[in-house]
Amino acid sequence: MYLEVRNLVKYYGEEENKVKVLKGIDCSVEKGQICVLLGPSGSGKSTLLNIIGGIEELDEGEIFVDGKEIGHMNSKELSLYRRNNLGFVFQFYNLVPNLSVKENIEVCEYLSKAPLDIDDLIKTLGLWEHKDKFPNQLSGGQQQRCAIGRALVKNPGILLCDEPTGALDYATSKEILELIEKVNKKYNNTIIIVTHNDAIKNMAHKIMKLHDGKVIKEYENKNIVPAKELEW
Repeated sequence: MYLEVRNLVKYYGEEENKVKVLKGIDCSVEKGQICVLLGPSGSGKSTLLNIIGGIEELDEGEIFVDGKEIGHMNSKELSLYRRNNLGFVFQFYNLVPNLSVKENIEVCEYLSKAPLDIDDLIKTLGLWEHKDKFPNQLSGGQQQRCAIGRALVKNPGILLCDEPTGALDYATSKEILELIEKVNKKYNNTIIIVTHNDAIKNMAHKIMKLHDGKVIKEYENKNIVPAKELEW
């Protein structure tokens, strides 16, 4: 199993204000799967994603990624883990405004020992004719494509996507989901998507539903729907 989470517990606050936000999470994802995390606000989706991403610390439990336990690494080890294993895509693009599309992607190319071919990646992203434009010259969808490219160029084992279509309209959201599907097939990255959009689960290999800090349902999708056929 490529990603395995065992009895994960997370608290926020201290003493009388201490709140248990993750209450013994157990889940797993195989290499190359698209996994969707669903649940209402406050269910723990983003907290789980951030702990897998080495952004937040766990309080109890274990997390294994490609056979390595990452839940109790020190700050230097976590930094190397994020650098070598992870790509992050957020709802907001966080592009560098005075760098072109190609330069924004190249920023992360230098972090990897085995980066993807940047020209091939830009073509895969559908941004070749926009590669010399700056972020303010792009549509929201094009900016998100660039953000995905920046995350992917390192060729990370895991691509973590926190509401990647949250700031986009319906048509553009579909384009981004089709792109995620395309890069999953081409590069075989394990992709974890946090979303409020229930329809997105239909394109995933695996679905986890969270409620009140617990995984209440975890299952393999036997009838995967291509992203372009999703409706909501």
